[in-house]
Amino acid sequence: MEKLLVTGITGFVGQNLKKYTEISSLYNLIGISRKADGESVKSYRALTPEFWNQTTAFIHLAGKAHDLKKTTEEKDYFEANTELTKKVFKQFLESNCEVFVYMSSVKAVADTVEDILTEETQPIPKTAYGKSKLAAEKYLLSQEPSKGKRVYILRPCMIHGPGNKGNLNLLYHFVKKGIPYPFGSFENKRSFVSIDNLCFVIKELIENKKIPSGVYNISDDQALSTSELVKTMGEVLQKPAKIFKTPKLLVRGISKIGDLFPLPVNSERLQKLTENYVVSNRKIVKVMGKELPFTAREGLRKTIGSFGKNI
Repeated sequence: MEKLLVTGITGFVGQNLKKYTEISSLYNLIGISRKADGESVKSYRALTPEFWNQTTAFIHLAGKAHDLKKTTEEKDYFEANTELTKKVFKQFLESNCEVFVYMSSVKAVADTVEDILTEETQPIPKTAYGKSKLAAEKYLLSQEPSKGKRVYILRPCMIHGPGNKGNLNLLYHFVKKGIPYPFGSFENKRSFVSIDNLCFVIKELIENKKIPSGVYNISDDQALSTSELVKTMGEVLQKPAKIFKTPKLLVRGISKIGDLFPLPVNSERLQKLTENYVVSNRKIVKVMGKELPFTAREGLRKTIGSFGKNI
C-alpha cells in the first residue's frame, strides 16, 4: 500500500480525500499537522528524510483560507500559504518522494472574471489570500525538481460536497423554506467543482506519470447560473423554487445595509451569488485523457441532498 502525506487532512478537502482513497484501499493517507494524533496524523517534526523517502506523494492542502470577516493580517496569509509551502517543498526536493501536489486557488489569478479563466490568464490577485497563494506558486515554478519528480499546482474554483457549508447552504435553506430567490434579475454564469471530481483529479495525478508537471485549473465541465442552481435545489427538494426578479438597484441598496447590520445578504455575499466566474478545465481534462466522473448538476445534486441530513 502506497503512502501519501497530506497536510490539512482535517479540513473539508482533506477529510473527503481520505474517504475517497480509503474506498480503493490502494493508499495509506497520513496527515501532517502541527499537532500529532497517533499513527494517522503526524507532526511536521516527523518529516524526517527517512519518512519522506517512504512516501509516494505529498499533497499540500494546508493554508489559511480567505477570511470573510477581514480580521486576519496580511503577514498571516504569507506565513501559512507561502512560507510553509517553501519549507515542505525544499524537503520534497531532497527526498525520494515522486509527486508534489499544491492546492492553490483561482483567487491566485483573479477575484473577478469577465470572460473565461484559463491557465494563460495573467494573474492579478487583489487580496492577501490570493497574493500569498500566487507567491507560493511562483516559488514552486522557480525551482528545478530532479528527474522523475512531478509537481502539480491546482487552482480549484468553488469546491462543494456533502457537509459543505457556505452560500450553497444559505440558498438551500431559502428554497427549503419556500423563500423566493430575489436575485433573478442578475444573469450570471459561474463554475463549481464537486469534491468527488477534485479527488478524482488528484488520484489521476498521482497514478498517471504521463501527466506533465504544471499549473491546472480545476472545475466541473459546465458553468451554471445561480438561478439554475436554485432550480436544481428545488428539484432535489421536490418543491418548486420561486425566483423573483427584484430590481437590481433595490437589491444593491439592501446589500449595503447588510454591510452595516446582520442581514442575510451583504455586498460581498451578493457579489458571490450573482457574479460571473467561469473557469476552463480543458487543460487538465486533455492531459488526463479521461472525462470527469460527475457532471456539474450531478455533483451539485449530491451536495444539496446532503444538506437535509445535516440539519
